[in-house]
Amino acid sequence: MVREHIDALRAAMRRRGALDALSPTIERAIALDKSRRETIQAVEERKAARNAVTQQVGQKKRGGESADDLQQQSRALGDEIARLDRELAETEGELSALLLELPNITLDQVPAGGEENNSAVRSWGTPREGARVQPHWEVGARLGIIDFERGAKISGSGFIVFRGLGARIVRSLMNLMLDVHTGQHGYEETWVPVVVNRASMIGTAQLPKFEDDMYALKGEDAFLIPTAEVPLTNLYRDEVLPESQLPKSFTAYSPCFRREAGAAGKDTRGLLRVHEFDKVELVRLVTPETSGEQLEILTGHAEKILKLLELPYRVVRLAAGDTGFASAHTYDLETFAPGVGKWLEVSSCSNFSDFQARRANIRYKPTDGGKPRFVHTLNGSGLAFPRVIASILEHHQQEDGSVRVPAALSTYLGAERLV
Repeated sequence: MVREHIDALRAAMRRRGALDALSPTIERAIALDKSRRETIQAVEERKAARNAVTQQVGQKKRGGESADDLQQQSRALGDEIARLDRELAETEGELSALLLELPNITLDQVPAGGEENNSAVRSWGTPREGARVQPHWEVGARLGIIDFERGAKISGSGFIVFRGLGARIVRSLMNLMLDVHTGQHGYEETWVPVVVNRASMIGTAQLPKFEDDMYALKGEDAFLIPTAEVPLTNLYRDEVLPESQLPKSFTAYSPCFRREAGAAGKDTRGLLRVHEFDKVELVRLVTPETSGEQLEILTGHAEKILKLLELPYRVVRLAAGDTGFASAHTYDLETFAPGVGKWLEVSSCSNFSDFQARRANIRYKPTDGGKPRFVHTLNGSGLAFPRVIASILEHHQQEDGSVRVPAALSTYLGAERLV
């Protein structure tokens, strides 16, 4: 992109509203790429010259002549090649670091601009209106199923303790979502580590940009996962898959850890923004030609869970400036929580095109025998638990203060009401 499609790259950053901030990075990358190519050419020229001198040395020695001057010239060329190789390594290191700072290019159907240009593409159900509804933190505390105070005491702000039926709701949501995604949607269930290395975090683009938001392990170059997207996408890092195995579809439950360093003061009450939360993740590895269609399929799978939980929702296409760093096209699923009077994002479903696959070097071998190509990666929450629980406690709240449990969930919970 930097070398051959620089105008398209600048236009894409302008659509994100990021061109001014990224222009110095782009210009430096252009200069470094030029320097890199020039250095490579210089190295090749000097290697060719050294080879020619080496041949001359051999000829002179076979003829019984002195080759001291040529050998000195060969050593000088060797020293020059070593110096250029060091310069090349420094240039490539700086260039690679700069390229990691450039976000993905959004697809044509993604509107330009910021959050104000997000658009709802469809909705399901009717948001609850009318009589006053208690916010979920009041309901959870009253029913004894969410313990905010002790979560903060034992861990700090943004950590929650679920108790009794609250804990069973978490376990029931996990089982419901995994059963639907494996049994009805064809995902392979996996159980993945919650600790990953730096290469995995770079592969899915959490690093280097979002390092301040991550929980790093002291003394180790490793991190607690912000989402199961990271280990799932990296399952095939540095591998080549046969096209016949695509699409590959994975689902996993995991706890997720996010410091939310840049979100101080935002939605801090209740379950709206926490540092540790539970989520079922969906990841798909697909061929480039199918990734647009696959995003619609994946989004539909996340929507199915909201329908089973009988929660009204809307699907919002994010504008370029509100689209995540690594994403080319994102749908947010938002469910309405009447107690807080807000639409809450419970899933982001994204097509990353080949952005993550290039960073993680995930390729496939076409069946027609062509050269290996990068896969397209997709993922989405299917779903994230805290805001889903908040919506259940508020949307299904009854006049007597109890909460009706949706039928699909009550099968797992063993209770039809929370009282």
